Amino acid sequence: MKVPRIVARANKYVTNPIQGLWAGRIAPWGVVHHVGRKSNRRYETPVLAFVDDGRLSIALNYGADADWVQNVLAAGEFSLERGGQTLEIAGVRVLPSDSPDVVKSARIPALLAKTVLYGRVVEQP
Repeated sequence: MKVPRIVARANKYVTNPIQGLWAGRIAPWGVVHHVGRKSNRRYETPVLAFVDDGRLSIALNYGADADWVQNVLAAGEFSLERGGQTLEIAGVRVLPSDSPDVVKSARIPALLAKTVLYGRVVEQP
């Protein structure tokens, strides 16, 4: 189920700044660090990020056309702050929620979102 745009706008300006204060430290929450494809400005977006065996899955509750998703797809990579660590993610692509590539722990949240952002962890501390 795709979340309505009005909820997305409220979250962008109200909820996300608050969640950004703690999301990078408490897994499965994480913070996606990305650069705007038009503005070249740095952004931080809190997400539920599931990592297993060098793979990442993020259920796209607002759909694949969300600005942050388009930014990371255009760049092909991004940094993820999760559990107090910074992970570098590459090979970014959007998958259907029923894809066998979706990380096992993300399968239930993915079914609610219809699409998933998938990537490979290329660098871990």
